[in-house]
Amino acid sequence: MSTLTIDVRPLRDALMDSVQAMESATPSEPRLSFDSPELLWKVLTAKRWEILKVMTGVGPLPLREIARRTNRDVKSVHTDVHALLDAGIIDRDARGFRFPYDAVHVDFFLKAG
Repeated sequence: MSTLTIDVRPLRDALMDSVQAMESATPSEPRLSFDSPELLWKVLTAKRWEILKVMTGVGPLPLREIARRTNRDVKSVHTDVHALLDAGIIDRDARGFRFPYDAVHVDFFLKAG
């Protein structure tokens, strides 16, 4: 099973992990890092989470099928799918849009300021 881990941590930490993975030539687990919780929620809105939910583990889907599965109009789904595409969360090929993971794990702490 392929799991995407989404976390909140400073960009510097995320970059250091990437450098270590490249230097060790050991494949790292798929990870998407955001610099702040606010940025995470801006990119991964409730509607976009619903899109990821219907795309998880199913292979490429055409835009209209994503709209049908989420019970939304094609135009608004188009906007959200392209935001996910621009953020590098989903891929696109000739058969449609694809979220290449079977599961998502979200990992972050909320600490007192």
